[in-house]
Amino acid sequence: MQIYVVREGDSLDSIAAAFAADAQEIAYDNQIPEPYRLAVGQALLIPGGEGAGPRRTVHVNGYAYPYIQEQVLMETLPYLTALSVFSYGFTTSGDLLPPRVDDNWMINAAWKQGTVPVLVLTPFDQTGMFNNYLISEITHNMTAQQNLIDQMFLTMEEKGFGGIDLDFEYILPQDRVAYADFVANVRDQAAPRGYHVSVALAPKTSADQRGLLYEGKDYKLLGAAADSVLLMTYEWGYTYGPPMAVAPINKVREVVEYAVTEIPTEKIDLGIPNYGYDWTLPFVQGTSQARAIGNVEAVQIAIENDARIAFDQTAMSPYFHYEKNGVQHEVWFEDVRSMKEKFHLIPEYNLRGMGYWQIMRLFRANWLLLADTFDIMK
Repeated sequence: MQIYVVREGDSLDSIAAAFAADAQEIAYDNQIPEPYRLAVGQALLIPGGEGAGPRRTVHVNGYAYPYIQEQVLMETLPYLTALSVFSYGFTTSGDLLPPRVDDNWMINAAWKQGTVPVLVLTPFDQTGMFNNYLISEITHNMTAQQNLIDQMFLTMEEKGFGGIDLDFEYILPQDRVAYADFVANVRDQAAPRGYHVSVALAPKTSADQRGLLYEGKDYKLLGAAADSVLLMTYEWGYTYGPPMAVAPINKVREVVEYAVTEIPTEKIDLGIPNYGYDWTLPFVQGTSQARAIGNVEAVQIAIENDARIAFDQTAMSPYFHYEKNGVQHEVWFEDVRSMKEKFHLIPEYNLRGMGYWQIMRLFRANWLLLADTFDIMK
């Protein structure tokens, strides 16, 4: 498949004619609604072309909440090795807290598509917020820890989960080793049951990186404790920060280059964002709040506001500006060009695969590009 960037004067029919492709197929693949308007600078995935030779087999994971639209999940599952159901919390005594929305339908749907459903465990309290006090309690109180592990395995067996993902954030520095020991304990008890244990890692670039997101995550210890890790290489551009790419490739590369010095490459999955942000300008720290948007939605915003999409050659990410109701906006998102740049890192660093946060919005062109680039492990 090829990538084409829309120019002034292009139409869906003229692009299709230039590539001897079917206009309706291009519209479907790129989720272009009638009347098939395009934005200058928009990247389109064009069907056709010759194969790229030997293909790498990769592990592909996608996170989803139980309230995902059924149609979105069903179209996405064929491209996933694993489906991470977000998420289960717990109490200080180790009692497991299930999602507020039933997830059985997702688990059943996943298995039918040959995708392994994974239970995601997070230190969410009963308010649904990350709580590092919970982490301290569960990593130091061995009675509560074993209760949690027992309840987790019981739930996995009853519901049919095939793996565990530990997504603990804001770990206190003094809990760094205890958390790694907890991961190792989970893995030791999961292995005889045939369960794979993964752990999510904040995007560090050095062992001594400061900050609550980073100090409690020891790459070397956690890489040894878990079967695999997910590098959360996104959220440089985020809700409360200044406008910038969500996953600039130069920053992503820095994380990968550090990770491979601490963790075997065959254990590493690259985190990929499936979303963007719309900021209002001027940005005011502590006051401004960006709105999360889908990648297809971002293009429609550009079209509706006659905005031209630009592409940052350092971040390797698309962006644009527009004005609405007298307010200036700046949008950063992902397209097939930025996804292709991230895909390049997988074979370059010999990584295991990738994990998408998250698959709640359908981005069909991404999945088609993925399947055109790699063989997906099932």
